[in-house]
Amino acid sequence: VQLQASGGGLVQAGGSLRLSCVASGRTFSTYAMGWFRQAPGKEREFVATITWSGGSTNYQDSVKGRFTISRDNAKNTVYLQMNSLKPEDTAVYYCAAGDYSDYLTYEYDYWGQGTLVTVSS
Repeated sequence: VQLQASGGGLVQAGGSLRLSCVASGRTFSTYAMGWFRQAPGKEREFVATITWSGGSTNYQDSVKGRFTISRDNAKNTVYLQMNSLKPEDTAVYYCAAGDYSDYLTYEYDYWGQGTLVTVSS
């Protein structure tokens, strides 16, 4: 599976962005998907995850109520809708695919290249 993330950019605090991650291959619908982020000088951290069916999601506490993960298996795409963005959300955002919907990076086998989100104050 190859993953291509897009949708990052520069936005003011309080604004919104929607990230997309398109997967190649016919097995996308069998994978759990996750979004992670890495700010400069910090470790990569979990943001959100969704099961293969889309029936269950989970979020990092700091983004609950602001971010929404969703997927369209017909389009091999997972999304991250980010609202009420804060400067502390600034990071490179990565999508990932794995067998389990989890918050641990090592549970994911495939990673996209990342897309930069910058939130100005």
